[in-house]
Amino acid sequence: MIIVVGGGVTGLSTAFWLRQMGHPVTLVEKGIVGWEASGRNGGGCTHPYSPLFREEQRLWPMMDELLGYPTEWRPHRIRIGLDEAQMTRLRAATMIATDQGFQSEELDNKALREFCPWVAEGTPRAIHWKHGGHANPQRTVQAYAWAIADRGGTILQHTTVQAIETRGGRAVAVKTDKGSIGCDAVVVAAGPHTAAIARSFDVRVPLAPARVEMIVTEPLPLLELGGIDGNGLYGRQTLRGNLAYGGGPHEWIDLDGPATPRAVNSPVVAGLARRLAELFTRLPPVRVIRSWGGIVENTPDGRPVLERLSDPDNVVIATMSSVGFGLSPATGRALAQLVVEGECDFADLSQLKLSRFGNLAPDWRARQGWVAGA
Repeated sequence: MIIVVGGGVTGLSTAFWLRQMGHPVTLVEKGIVGWEASGRNGGGCTHPYSPLFREEQRLWPMMDELLGYPTEWRPHRIRIGLDEAQMTRLRAATMIATDQGFQSEELDNKALREFCPWVAEGTPRAIHWKHGGHANPQRTVQAYAWAIADRGGTILQHTTVQAIETRGGRAVAVKTDKGSIGCDAVVVAAGPHTAAIARSFDVRVPLAPARVEMIVTEPLPLLELGGIDGNGLYGRQTLRGNLAYGGGPHEWIDLDGPATPRAVNSPVVAGLARRLAELFTRLPPVRVIRSWGGIVENTPDGRPVLERLSDPDNVVIATMSSVGFGLSPATGRALAQLVVEGECDFADLSQLKLSRFGNLAPDWRARQGWVAGA
């Protein structure tokens, strides 16, 4: 039995791919699957800086068919620059994808306004990424969970993992608040709680938890392409017409035990609304009808950790450092291969190992200003 700890999108995708490969899987989640950041985010599926990018791009157009349920995936993205400094940063990000053979096109103001009449005339320009896309996070996590169940996998919700029991250099059981579950292998993909679970078998995973926010407006007329963002925001227009957007800065927090802090709205929300108004200056009067605060984890360098450990040698650690949703089809497949084969055959994950933090100072969070109240 393979145990997947964590019912976010990374854990769900891993469990799905393991079932696709025919392996018995039990996924354990302390709350409801996809209830936190995985089910409420900008929905972007475009991560050219990741070694999993090519597989991300290959898999997303296939996910509705593979899962058997809709994800509402839509292709392409438009990234807006409100000034030359923003355009320079967008060109640098675009080059990472175009160097890998993916297509893009720079849009002048007139061409941009044909896609999005809400932007101001004059300065704003954009780059049309003719790759990537976006999907509905809530639909997607539901699709993963239903696909796992359809294939005979087990999902245990409202079950908190307390520790991983090891013996002879291997994980032998997962201890939960409802009893122990024997295992042949374990994937720890528990978001900000990954660090605490890893400490139970003496592995250090440096993570800084943070609260992030999203705002959602009332519906507006549908644009031709819903994946349009910029000005430090990430997000999309939903198929119903709502604008759903989030973005930094993070509000750094501390975790108190296995529970997740109550996700209350913070002053970050006001900044999101302001930047959305700056991005879409010609937007008709529209109300923000709801907002959401969730918890994400961040590694010191902002990059994921994806690694099968050597001790215990049947444990895989996965933390996506706030970029888990879009990469999830590729990440889950890579993690399933790490569990079963010991390596990933379609991407080089060597730069995503924990060993890169071997000389990390104990007070790294304070040094980077990533502390609660900062």
